[in-house]
Order: sequence, then structure tokens, then C-alpha cells
Amino acid sequence: MPSETSQSFCRDCLQLQAASARRCTACGSPRVVAHEELFALAIAHIDCDAFFAAVEKRDRPELADRPVIIGGGRRGVVSTACYIARIHGVKSAMPMFKALKLCPEAVVLKPDMQKYAEVGRAVRERMRSVTPLVEPLSIDEAFLDLSGTERLHGSPPAITLARLARSIQAELGITVSIGLSHNKFLAKIASDLQKPRGFSVIGKAETLRFLAEKPITAIWGIGQAMDSVLQRDGLRTIGQLQQMEEMELMRRYGSTGQRLSRLARGIDTRSVSPRGEAKSISAETTFNDDMATAAELIPVLRQLSEKVARRLKATDLSASTIVLKMKSADFRIRTRNRKLADPTRLADRIFETGRALMEKEIDGTPFRLIGIGCADFSPATRADPSDLVDPRAGKKAKAEAALDALRDRFGVKSIETGYTFKPQAPAEDAARRDLQSAARQDPQSNESVARRR
Repeated sequence: MPSETSQSFCRDCLQLQAASARRCTACGSPRVVAHEELFALAIAHIDCDAFFAAVEKRDRPELADRPVIIGGGRRGVVSTACYIARIHGVKSAMPMFKALKLCPEAVVLKPDMQKYAEVGRAVRERMRSVTPLVEPLSIDEAFLDLSGTERLHGSPPAITLARLARSIQAELGITVSIGLSHNKFLAKIASDLQKPRGFSVIGKAETLRFLAEKPITAIWGIGQAMDSVLQRDGLRTIGQLQQMEEMELMRRYGSTGQRLSRLARGIDTRSVSPRGEAKSISAETTFNDDMATAAELIPVLRQLSEKVARRLKATDLSASTIVLKMKSADFRIRTRNRKLADPTRLADRIFETGRALMEKEIDGTPFRLIGIGCADFSPATRADPSDLVDPRAGKKAKAEAALDALRDRFGVKSIETGYTFKPQAPAEDAARRDLQSAARQDPQSNESVARRR
């Protein structure tokens, strides 16, 4: 609850408010934010609300009031669920069959990553219009440091952030939630407190008190395995960590103990780094039915490689490491990687490298999922230098560039390679052969054959 010393403003009209105001005195909006340190904090985390689903609802207004799940296949998982679907218990990474049991009336849409990437880039451009210190974490979230921007924008960081959220909603048709604090760790926690369209603040003075009651899993990077270890030792809340000496936590848990000790006290000295782009780019798919042979898996790998290459090109990056992921029918994951001599952004090199890795794993095991990705990024200008050993490399690169140009013009599926091209069904082939035979026997029938084809 705001105190008499709170600083306060309306998130809709941006007018300053009296500390005790519950509604904006200028526009009547209840979206008033107040905090004692509101205008002294400058580290923010911005997270798009149910991003994939929000983009689809923007483009399909008829879905505005319906539960929407982004995912694919009866054996796939939920990528994103809108907030209506979340009311029914649907969560990200949940198996699709379970999500549909919880919310059978949901509209299920396959992800359109190219569209989402375009919107994500537009959001990021708007972030960079308020500060050059933007550190993306993924396609739909980033840290921002607005220190020293008050004179530039004529307002403290809190108001600049609210203005940014308004422009994203007005111009791009999606909403964001904002967390504002004195470091990255707390800003990220804050952004998740009041979704959707949230604006939450965690100040320095309240840090220890605020964290004390939170479960240890609120600390980023503490997964199920580490949480089980901590619970076995009787540690469940961050407040319990605050009461322990750092050396004791280090003795028990090594370097993780030191991290636990410092974050439990709200200590995070990491700066917001514009170089903090995504550490990997990948694409994967879960099959409706398990696949075990090269003939089945190679076309899928080729399609995924082309997706990864498109994302590399869209972000002006090249990559030096190719990573293959395969999940067997019993849910065991195999991950293999290979370092390239030179960075690449070509689908052909990504595919050939992934294929070499995959062929070593094909041993009769049925797989339910495969994925291909890349890491160790460099600027696009370093990609695929001329190869004196393989004179065909330059021709392959030119050919792929030509294919990209055609796909940009006519659509991703307008051209397929020999690996991904799906021949017509035998019945269709037989019908076509019959028509061609009839045409040869009766030249006058050519016109009707052409129409039927």
C-alpha cells in the first residue's frame, strides 16, 4: 500500500499523482503505480504477455475472447497459452494432450516463428529507442538499463518505461509487463508479479523482506533437481538462506552455494550488456509417431536446418557450432555438437553437419523428437568464406541465396529441396499416368487432359 512518501503516476495518461491516489485524478484510470523508490530505480525487465498467443489474437480478432494454445501435434507440447487458457490450468511446456483435457474448447494454432521474430524485432527496436543498454534474453523479453536517460527523455525511467509500454500496445497490438528494480535479478522477478500488463517495483529498502517469504525456486536457475537437494536439507524458502553464512552454503553446495547466498540477499552485480543476445538458435519437432530410420529422419532434419538458417539470416548472425538433439521414445535425450572451421549461416552446411552427427545415432532406436541448433555466434560478415578446398562451396552459397530470394517473394513453402519434397501419393501418380496414356492414344483429348490436370 502506498505511503505518504510514495512517488506515484498514472500508467495510462502518465500524470503525476498524490501519494494516496487510488485512481488517476486526470483520467480516472485505476492503473496508478506508487512506490517510495519509484523514480530512483533504473534497471528493468520487460516481458511480452503470452507473446505467441497475443500476436495471433492481434491478427485474428475473432479469437479475442477464446482460449488459444500455440503448439503442435497430439504428441507436441504447449509453446504458449493465452491467459484465458491459463485459467483452465494450461501451462507452457505442458503436453498437448493434457492441455486439451484441461481446456477442450481451446483453439490450437501451430507456431509461426517467422511472424513472431518480426514482431520481436519491432519490440526490441522500440526498447533501443529509449536506451542503448538493452540485453535480450529471448524473442520476447529483455533487460534494460535506463540510468542517465532522464535528461534525454524528460522523465524518470519509470515514466519512460510506461510510455514505452503504451507505444508497444498502440503500434504493435500486444502488451508487456514491466519489472523495475535496482538489479537484474529483482527486475526479472518483479516483471512476473502482476501479469498481464503489469508494472511492479522492488526497491532496495524492501529487498530482504520481499525475498524472505519466496520459495527458493524463485531464484533463477534453481531447477527441480537442485530444489530436491535443498528440500532434503530442510531448505525451502529464501529467508532460510538469508539466515545462513555464505561459507556454510559454499561448503555444502560449492559455487552454487555462493550464488544462493548472494541472490538470497538481493545482491546481483551483473550489468545490462547489449551483447547479451541469445546464446543459441534452434528448431525442433515432436513426431506424431516415432521415427527410427534415416529415410524418415533426414527430410525432417533438412526442414529444421532451413528454419535455423532463416533465423540466423534474419538476425544477421553466423554460428560456429552445430548442435543436434534427439529424444528417444523412452524420453532419453541425446545431444551431439560439432565445431566448424568457419562460421556459417547456410542451411546446407547446418544440415550436412547435423546429418553426419545423426547418422551415428541411428541404431534402430525409435525417436519421438529431433532438433538442430547452432551456437557460438559471430557477425554475418564472417560467414562462409571462400573455400579453396571445395570450389563448389561458393556456388552452393549463391544457389541458396537465390532460393532465399524466391522464398521471400513467394513464400517459404514455394520451393523445396530433394530432401523435403514430398512426391504425390501412388494413386495420384497412377491417375496421372492413365491420363498421359490416354492423351498419347487420342491426341484430340489433350485439351481435356490438361484441364483435368
